[in-house]
Amino acid sequence: MAAGTASGGRSLPRGSAVFTTFPDLLFIFEFVSGGLVWILILLTQVPVPLVQGWVLFVSVSCFVVTTLLLFLYTVGAHKNWNFWITLDTAYHCLAALFYFSASALETLVTIGLQDDIYRHYSENISAVVFSIIATLLYMVHAVFSLIRCKASYRNREHS
Repeated sequence: MAAGTASGGRSLPRGSAVFTTFPDLLFIFEFVSGGLVWILILLTQVPVPLVQGWVLFVSVSCFVVTTLLLFLYTVGAHKNWNFWITLDTAYHCLAALFYFSASALETLVTIGLQDDIYRHYSENISAVVFSIIATLLYMVHAVFSLIRCKASYRNREHS
């Protein structure tokens, strides 16, 4: 395996390797689940506008940044600079934290709706499920990005 193809790789992939290496393969699933959260939150009409606004902000922001990073990695804009590895790690840690908070809030509101006769309850359940999936994807990506970042720094110290 080439450097960067395994989870402990020291470099970011470029070109089509983005779609075949782990954890960067998770970009596709983050993109899909984040888009679904975005769409489902727009459909739900949560009675607490602040919660709906936060979940929408998180899902749209992460969707846009994930799309941008996926594009930049595919065209090889990072040129294997160590800054990009740190940026990737910081982004995925922050995205995991934001999605965790959004999922928790959406879950809390949905549990509160359980007793009411609310016609959008099933959309809320779907939004909660996909936000939890997105949270887990970003967490896994963050952990493996941290491993890659640590290996990158260790490699720099030895060279």
